[in-house]
Amino acid sequence: MEKMKVRELMVPGDRFPRIPETATFYEALEALEGAHNRYLSGEAEHRILLVEDNKGKVIGKLSPIDLLRGLETNYNRINTEKLLSHHGVSYVWKSMQNDYNLWDNPFKDLCRKAGEVQVKTLVKGQVEKQTVKADDMLAKCFHLFVMNRHDTLFVVEGEKIIGLLTFSDVYKKASEIMKECSIEARQR
Repeated sequence: MEKMKVRELMVPGDRFPRIPETATFYEALEALEGAHNRYLSGEAEHRILLVEDNKGKVIGKLSPIDLLRGLETNYNRINTEKLLSHHGVSYVWKSMQNDYNLWDNPFKDLCRKAGEVQVKTLVKGQVEKQTVKADDMLAKCFHLFVMNRHDTLFVVEGEKIIGLLTFSDVYKKASEIMKECSIEARQR
């Protein structure tokens, strides 16, 4: 696995359902629910939606956590890198919740938000924080997955997103290799 490259485990972008960046929160909710149902029924391989601009260029992804994060707009004001650099996260997080009034009234304006918030605001800045190149080694991805707790990484060639690397696929491959090592060790 040390020599395995990202492109060997990535899922090409054309295998994911898409949603336009101009879709509303409510439209995104419906699209995610539909993608999830198609995934559970076996009709689709993935339930993550890729977000594309008006030219068809992928600009991000949308998952249920991204959608919920969109309900609380104050998350955009928090510098997560700063949070990770602190020790004793529990008291820091409590303080941040109080300082930013996180989830103070999360559903108060839900109906209004559902019609006004566009998907592009939910995925803003997402790609820069979780991007790898198709020819990067998987070791780089382990670090990004573990330290930043991403469920997927964007795979790029040049400026173009060509696919996603999912944590579940990397974990599955790592598990297979670890089991093979265990079998070999028992046979000795």
